[in-house]
Amino acid sequence: MTEASSGGTIVVTLNGDERDVPAGLTVSGLLAHLGLHERLVVVELNREILRRDRYAEAPVNAGDTIELVQFVGGG
Repeated sequence: MTEASSGGTIVVTLNGDERDVPAGLTVSGLLAHLGLHERLVVVELNREILRRDRYAEAPVNAGDTIELVQFVGGG
């Protein structure tokens, strides 16, 4: 299943789990939707590491596989 049936959403695989997300997002928009800061995340889109300067232009499409790795500070 790659398309959600209604509500303007699509289905993507996010960190191994299928998830409905709003249609029409870029990677930047997806990160904002998830409450994640772009500078603290590495994005792998369909098995390719995405350069941070491409987040705003890279579309998120139905059926995409996205892996997000968050950097966490601490001591």
